[in-house]
Amino acid sequence: MSLVKLTINGKEVEVEEETTILKAAEQMGINIPRLCYDDDLSPAGACRLCVVEVKGARNLVASCVTAVSPGMVVETESPIVVKSRRTTLDLLISNHPLDCLTCEKSGDCLLAEYCYKYGVKESSFEGEKHEYEIEESNPFIIRDLNKCIQCGKCIRACDEWTGIHNLNFANRGFDSKPATSFDSAYVDSDCVFCGNCVSVCPTGALTEKQMKHQGRRWEIQKVKTTCPFCGTGCNFDLCVKDDRIVGVTANRTSVVNGRALCIKGHYGWDFVQNEKRLTTPLIKKDGEFVPASWDEALDLVATRLKGIKNQYGPDAFAALSSARCTNEENYLVQKFTRAVMGTNSVDHCART
Repeated sequence: MSLVKLTINGKEVEVEEETTILKAAEQMGINIPRLCYDDDLSPAGACRLCVVEVKGARNLVASCVTAVSPGMVVETESPIVVKSRRTTLDLLISNHPLDCLTCEKSGDCLLAEYCYKYGVKESSFEGEKHEYEIEESNPFIIRDLNKCIQCGKCIRACDEWTGIHNLNFANRGFDSKPATSFDSAYVDSDCVFCGNCVSVCPTGALTEKQMKHQGRRWEIQKVKTTCPFCGTGCNFDLCVKDDRIVGVTANRTSVVNGRALCIKGHYGWDFVQNEKRLTTPLIKKDGEFVPASWDEALDLVATRLKGIKNQYGPDAFAALSSARCTNEENYLVQKFTRAVMGTNSVDHCART
């Protein structure tokens, strides 16, 4: 692919043709604000916050959908660009609750971040405001359309990542909003509860119900780990506060899945802290299960398995492994079955 030379903020750069202005700027270390754009989604050019000034162009252009051209001269923070962004933010918060003190997304909200950057603390536009009822019918997702800025990310994530097409824009103009078919409740729609729409939402319009009131975003430590529910190997971040898991969020650096998750990976973590979960080995004595040490439990298992093999032969033993285990653990199971117990009677739940 041929290269194109252009100038951004007074510095010349050379990029591949068809590269967008936004991507070219990023290659120079210049961050252009954006709300509707996401690296993992198709570009929409809807929010107009990423507009830049291009010499010779009649109007400001959206950098996320405008390709570079030879000799192009771009300014990303000129006075007219800054004024446009302030006006856009002003319009966005004119119908947006300014309840940042209690918003679950506080500290991780792009709208609030850009308002801070450009000094927009209140709207100068007065008029009608929406008062949508906060929807909590979904067992995992809270939807507050009062905070929706109509960026369309949730719609594109549902279409492009999950392939469900559960969301689309309904109505027109001031009453436009992302909605399910016939504007039905989430729980009655085709939603598969994967939470990918939550992962891309830049405001508090979509939040994880399990993380409500569990801590501010800056109080939460994120620990990258691998999902245990199947053998795909998806990665995500465990959100930890005070040594307890309070939620799961997607991690852009995940090699296998990117930020796409299923319902199990995103919301099935609560078993870790379930009060019914066994935390110590149990051995049956006199018909009752009693706590035991790991050494005692493992010695008992080894003795019983050895006794069964000696009395009934190797083929009296069989092993069934699980897709929830790692490849290394499954390897050890079959190795133990063949090398120690002396039988090939080993199977795996994923085979079917």
